[in-house]
Amino acid sequence: MVSQKVTIKNPTGLHLRPAGILCKEAMQFKSLITFTFRGNTANAKSVLSVLGACVKSGDVIEVICDGEDEEIALKTLVDAIEGGLGE
Repeated sequence: MVSQKVTIKNPTGLHLRPAGILCKEAMQFKSLITFTFRGNTANAKSVLSVLGACVKSGDVIEVICDGEDEEIALKTLVDAIEGGLGE
């Protein structure tokens, strides 16, 4: 299991479009990919779970990857989040 904290840079947080991009990136990997925010855990492969976390701009989440491709999954997702998830 690997994890890393990352700050959400999108001006509007993880609303539908960036949540969809995050899920699309996460679904490329076999690993279990979740993130924690304010004591809650969300499944990064579920748009509803990501939206339900109510993550806003400037919030810090911890991305957690557990599985055979966890290292590359974590790097890919952190890079995508830091890149603004298409915004």
